[in-house]
Amino acid sequence: MDTRLARHADVPDEQDTLALIHQAHLRSRAFGIASDDEPDHSGLLPGRLKDALEENRFLFQHAVPVMEALNSQIANTHSMVLLTSAQGLVLHSMGDSDFLEKADRVALVPGMDWSEKTKGTNAVGTALSVQQPVTVHGSQHYMNANHGLTCSCAPILDPYGQIVGALDVTGDHRSYHQHTLALVRMSAQMIENHMFAGSFPNAVRVHFHSRVEFLGTLVEGIAAFTPEGRFISANRSAQMQLGMSFGALQAHTFSSLFNLPISTLTDLFGSTASPVPRQFCLHTGVTVWCRAELQPARPWATPVASPAGKPAEAPAPRAASAARRAQLSSLQYLDTGDVQLSSIIAKLRKVVDRDIPVMILGETGSGKDLLAQAIHNDSARAAQPFVAVNCASIPDTLIEAELFGYEEGAFTGARKKGAPGKIQQAHGGTLFLDEIGDMPPQLQARLLRVLQERKVSPLGSGREVEVDVTVVSATHKNLKDLIASGAFREDLYYRLNGLVVRLPALRERTDFQAVLKKVLFAQEGGAQVSIAPDVMELLQAYHWPGNVRQLHNLLRTACAMVDDDRVIRMEHLPDDFLDELRVPLRPAERNQGAPAAAAEPAAGSTTCLQDVTLQAMAQMLRLHKGNLSAAAKALGVSRNTIYRKKNLLPPDLLN
Repeated sequence: MDTRLARHADVPDEQDTLALIHQAHLRSRAFGIASDDEPDHSGLLPGRLKDALEENRFLFQHAVPVMEALNSQIANTHSMVLLTSAQGLVLHSMGDSDFLEKADRVALVPGMDWSEKTKGTNAVGTALSVQQPVTVHGSQHYMNANHGLTCSCAPILDPYGQIVGALDVTGDHRSYHQHTLALVRMSAQMIENHMFAGSFPNAVRVHFHSRVEFLGTLVEGIAAFTPEGRFISANRSAQMQLGMSFGALQAHTFSSLFNLPISTLTDLFGSTASPVPRQFCLHTGVTVWCRAELQPARPWATPVASPAGKPAEAPAPRAASAARRAQLSSLQYLDTGDVQLSSIIAKLRKVVDRDIPVMILGETGSGKDLLAQAIHNDSARAAQPFVAVNCASIPDTLIEAELFGYEEGAFTGARKKGAPGKIQQAHGGTLFLDEIGDMPPQLQARLLRVLQERKVSPLGSGREVEVDVTVVSATHKNLKDLIASGAFREDLYYRLNGLVVRLPALRERTDFQAVLKKVLFAQEGGAQVSIAPDVMELLQAYHWPGNVRQLHNLLRTACAMVDDDRVIRMEHLPDDFLDELRVPLRPAERNQGAPAAAAEPAAGSTTCLQDVTLQAMAQMLRLHKGNLSAAAKALGVSRNTIYRKKNLLPPDLLN
């Protein structure tokens, strides 16, 4: 890496700064700005800030916690912290009240444009213009009205290496400190790392540094790869350690950078929750300490994606803005056209950040966990933990310790020094209580007390720890029936059901093809796979008792089985799935109105895919006495599909 660029990545020296300021003044004059212009508040237009905050929501939600920490470090120094967009529009500010008043007098407030084109040489506009950190002190500002300021600003890069905004500390020129720029630069890098961690949910993330004690710190390198080893992204520290720019890294794989197959990571880091760091040798010959995060593939994750839904694993730079727009709202990502789901999402948007608990009802596998994650991602708590607890999967003997934590010696086998519980781990963020209907009755009273008092007492401890969590719960059970039988507390139920939404089963949705495409793109190599038309018909006619989870598992298997033409055909579908389609409905299933599979073929005959589809439709039409709408709803297809196929049905099938 060029040493001059490396130096600029930290803090430019005095000679470079003077040359930079001189060039900035020349640009300011070329823009037609007069140095004696008065501060102009006229650019503060109604609605402009609101639109900018929505457009920059991903940046904002990851930057604010860092801004608050930075503000506490510089408190009582007659200064303020600013966040701006990539165009220099001030999005948010915080700081000493006396200085905020001074900033208001020079129009340094949210909603105002501080690019060089409107304010001349200043730290925000100039840092964004030259794309590097800079301090503009006193009379170095182009406009006389700003000579009383000292500003230090660093651009913020998104996970694709594109400038997405800027972080600035502005103060009274008499309180200038030479180390402020370094502090701002480190805080900007912290924001970048937070955004990086919030992206690429299905990626393999490798953390590395030449010194093991720097793993887990701000200066560690972080690189993301697809499960098969293709490069996705790398933070600034990783680019510096690897000796390549973001653009150059796009031509590489994990193997070409680390001289190892990516399967090595699974062997070393996949079997334990807290694996010890290992030493790898980079392609440059430098030895680094590494640890890896291997994210399990999710059936319907919320990747940084283009509007078309394709995972942005190795995007061109100009695709970054589209990727950011898709990441702005993960609820929006889940809204794929079904009227029922659209109504649910509209309701959820109204209660986000209103401290109203949400309860999600729905069948197993219908995506309740994904909806809960989306609610968190769209909230102001998105940069804080999302902690999920499956109340049905934890043994009764351990769930109390898992939820509330414990002190050393609280029970046999307890860890030395104890451990925080899931509730405490979710402090500041979202606690997702999945399958809440399976929580043991004796723990329901303790949970109710925690939710009411916002305090948790670990097992074996006399102390109470304050917790601030938003609660989302989910269940496939009928909680009112459980209340009637005494298995679930009524007071806990009413504490959890601020807003109750029922997630439709996959067979009840009208957006099956859109869901299928999203699930397919989430598979390894799924973006290059297509589905044969006859297979698509079969998938649309099937009743999907396992919902989105079953669809995910089926497509994952099919993607692994496809041939070189990358088309999923009938022979690529799992045998158990095909066997189920050939088994006639049992009486109990007919009574429940479950969509049927095809009747068993006669001996010696071969049932083709078209026959399977038609027989399923015929059984539904018989079950619903010829009602096309009812049959279509039960099968999860449109009424027009049934209408078009009806003429193909042999009369004997309808009798």
